[in-house]
Amino acid sequence: MLNELRKGFGLTFRTMFRPPVTTQYPEKRKPVAPRFHGRHVLNRHPDGLEKCVGCELCAWACPADAIYVEGKDNTPEQRYSPGERYGVNYQINYLRCIFCGLCIEACPTRALTMSNDYTFTMNSREDFIITKQNLLAPLPEGATPLPHTNAEVAARGISYYDGKAAQQPLAERSDAMDRGNVATGVSPDSYGDPATVSVGGGHTEGKRTDARSESPPAGAAGGAPSPQAGDVPR
Repeated sequence: MLNELRKGFGLTFRTMFRPPVTTQYPEKRKPVAPRFHGRHVLNRHPDGLEKCVGCELCAWACPADAIYVEGKDNTPEQRYSPGERYGVNYQINYLRCIFCGLCIEACPTRALTMSNDYTFTMNSREDFIITKQNLLAPLPEGATPLPHTNAEVAARGISYYDGKAAQQPLAERSDAMDRGNVATGVSPDSYGDPATVSVGGGHTEGKRTDARSESPPAGAAGGAPSPQAGDVPR
């Protein structure tokens, strides 16, 4: 009993003479780690176009079902993103969000990132549902408000993604089946927030050259291909 009291009061007296560690928040904020998961941001390209293409992969990746995305097609007269679609409605429910970062890992264009902002003081539960207007990054210096036209985008000649196949947002793509073999364009590192995943499929799988990939369809001349080394018997 006395030994426990001695230890307890001893700890109290030792801390009494230590300098305080209290941070005077919000006047002084303690710096966070560089990769801190805070408030989300929907990024833009240097010309003001939105990086979000409305693919909804972030919503599918969210384990808490906190993200709602509604995509819409761009038109020649009204273009909001370099892709075929853009996110017309984007919402994040921060009452559900667990700040795991899976949504930003799933984003193929680096449109969604997480900032170091951790201030979430709201007056009601409805205010915790943050909409696109509050998530979207401000317009870069010199950029004009959206929407833009296809002619305006084409005149800039900007390479929006890592891969030549995805750098033409205007015309119908004629090489859609060969996007994995096109030459890489200008590095997007100069834009500040690179799209590190190639739109051409990520180049995670090489082209198949075995007989199965070049075999004729069933009933065609030539018959079935001969077994190859490593084939699993059926």
